[in-house]
Amino acid sequence: MSLDSLRLLGKQFDQDKKSIADRAGLEEIRVRYLSRKSGRLTLALRSLGQLPKNERRDFGRLGNELRQRIESDLAALETRLAAGEDTVRVRSDVLDVTLPGFSPPLGHRHPITLVREEMERIFIAMGYTVEDGPEIETAYYNFEALNIPEGHPARDESDTFYICDGVLLRTHTSPVQVRTMERQRPPVRIVCPGRVFRRDDLDATHSPMFHQFEGLVVDEGITFGDLKGTLELFHREFFGEDTRTRFRPSYFPFTEPSAEVDISCIFCREKGCRVCKQTGWIELGGSGMVNPALYGFVGYDPERYSGFAFGGGIDRYAMLKYRINDIPMLFQNDFRFLEQF
Repeated sequence: MSLDSLRLLGKQFDQDKKSIADRAGLEEIRVRYLSRKSGRLTLALRSLGQLPKNERRDFGRLGNELRQRIESDLAALETRLAAGEDTVRVRSDVLDVTLPGFSPPLGHRHPITLVREEMERIFIAMGYTVEDGPEIETAYYNFEALNIPEGHPARDESDTFYICDGVLLRTHTSPVQVRTMERQRPPVRIVCPGRVFRRDDLDATHSPMFHQFEGLVVDEGITFGDLKGTLELFHREFFGEDTRTRFRPSYFPFTEPSAEVDISCIFCREKGCRVCKQTGWIELGGSGMVNPALYGFVGYDPERYSGFAFGGGIDRYAMLKYRINDIPMLFQNDFRFLEQF
């Protein structure tokens, strides 16, 4: 390569640098002229040994000057490009207070919470108080004081989560009823909502942890008619005025007589559908008159007092009210599901 070719290379660089508009273009020009393997100026300087001795000094001097100029020009361009990027960034970060704001996503009340609060509201309006108790219970309050003796199938380890001897996760909220009667003399009118635990396999309608609510009334002259009227009023308030309630004979150790509680199907209005299994009725819980044997545990006079108790699953009520067909959805914290409430 001759001195003229080196001068021409400098002119080519002057033309090429005019097309540089961003960092990518800058790097492309840097590689084109200064790359160690294929840069045009680098290859030209490597040919220095092939020139006549009388041209090598001038060629080397001119080549080094060209390298310094290219490096200097590219550094200046890089500084200019960086300054331009900073200007764009600053302008983009400026807050325009005249622009409309963005509403942050808001939380939603869980359907279980909504249903529990509605249940409490209805019963409080009927003169009930809301009571609570420990989720870790003793076998005495969970079983014995509810007329469920040792050897009863409900106490089996296949159904109950035992922590240690005589201590367990409560299987229902009925222990709250016993604890309330221990410290309060009649009249008693309470509801007891809360979490309970049973060894159920998780499927579309069952969960090892679920929410239950129970009610208890004890006073003089309480009859099964009072129980019937209470639950009829509650279901009309909760599901709608045209909801009917019926009772079917059953057995529970802590009530006598006992009855299963059904409501008329809120989906088909008793015509028969998949939800009610073509019967027109949906089972919701249990009820009955308090077994007089329970009064002996709390010091009530069974000759003077009578009462009724009832219970059902809050999760079950929520699934019916909000048309939910899979109970695990209540516990998966899926925002797409929760945002509907």
